[in-house]
Amino acid sequence: MAMHLPSARGKGRRAPMADINVTPLVDVMLVLLIIFMVTAPLLTQGVPVNLPDSRAKPLDQDQQPTEISMDADGRIFIAKEEVSADALSQQLDRIVARAPAGQPPQVLLRADRGLDYGRVMRVMGALNAAGLNRVALVTVGEE
Repeated sequence: MAMHLPSARGKGRRAPMADINVTPLVDVMLVLLIIFMVTAPLLTQGVPVNLPDSRAKPLDQDQQPTEISMDADGRIFIAKEEVSADALSQQLDRIVARAPAGQPPQVLLRADRGLDYGRVMRVMGALNAAGLNRVALVTVGEE
């Protein structure tokens, strides 16, 4: 049971090194960890939005959401009842007042595809001002 160890007496040859240097691997992993720690909070901010023609799964809902619709003419409907743009903030305040404490209601916003982006953003601004921050944009699934 002889063991071959590299020695200075040998013909100047060195045995191949069988150890793996893990320092570069650890450096790369730490850099990736820092990148993910910085970017993860940025991904969770904002309003959850379903893009048109998406393959997204339906949202889990524990209560009936409030539906706000905007037709091609820009008229606003809350649960199939037409509301003027001036009375929208009052209606939204009533919705917030009826909600259980500590549990803001979810709002489903349906807007016609041909509508001006500014009109939709005015309604979303009114929702935000009323404290309704759980807004989902309704889309048609891919067929």
